[in-house]
Amino acid sequence: MTARPAFDREFWEERWSQVLSDHGEQIAQRPPNTHLTGAVEGLRPGRALDAGCGHGSDTLWLAGRGWRVTAVDFSAAALAHGRSTAESLGADIAERIDWVEGDLATWAPQPGRFDLVTCLYVHIAGSVEEMVRRMAAGVAPGGTLLLVGHRPVDPATGAPTPAAGQVQVDVDTTVAALDPHGWEFAVAENRRRVQSGSGVDAVICARRLA
Repeated sequence: MTARPAFDREFWEERWSQVLSDHGEQIAQRPPNTHLTGAVEGLRPGRALDAGCGHGSDTLWLAGRGWRVTAVDFSAAALAHGRSTAESLGADIAERIDWVEGDLATWAPQPGRFDLVTCLYVHIAGSVEEMVRRMAAGVAPGGTLLLVGHRPVDPATGAPTPAAGQVQVDVDTTVAALDPHGWEFAVAENRRRVQSGSGVDAVICARRLA
C-alpha cells in the first residue's frame, strides 16, 4: 500500500474543511502577509496573481486596494470560503477577483499577464526551479514577483525549524532559476520571524526587466 504524500491535494482539502468549519470567522479576519504588504507598497494596482491563495486573505487585501486578482488554489473549501468572504465585503471587492481551482504542481499562468505574481508558503511537489520559472513566466515586463517559503532548517544554526521536512522555495535555488539579465532583485534573503521559535522565511522579491 502506497502512503499518501504529505501536503497533497487531499491533505489540504481535509485540513481546510476542518479549520474553516471550526474557526471560519477568525480566519476571515486574518491580516494579509507582511512580506506582501511591504512588497506592494508603492506599486500601482494592476493585475495580480495570488498563486496558492488558500482562504484568500492576501487576495482580499489586494482587491481592496484596487488590484484585479486571479486567486488560484486546489482546495475547493478554501476557495469557497474566500469567495463568500469577498461577496460579504461588497460587489466592488468581489468583482475584482477570479477564483480558480488549480493545482500549482501543473497549473501555469498566461505568460506576461500579471503586474504582480505572489506565491507564499506553497508546498512544492516537484522541482523548485521549475515551479519558480513557471510562476515567473506570468510576470509582465516591469512587474513584480514575490516568492516566500518556510525554511526547514535554520540557516544560521543548522537546527530544524517548525517547517522541517517541507519543500518550499529557498533563496539560492530561486535566484539561480531566474535569468540575472531579466530580473532585478529587490530582496533575496532569509528573514527570521518576529515571534521567537516560529522559524525562518526565504523572501525573494524581483522586478522583471522590460
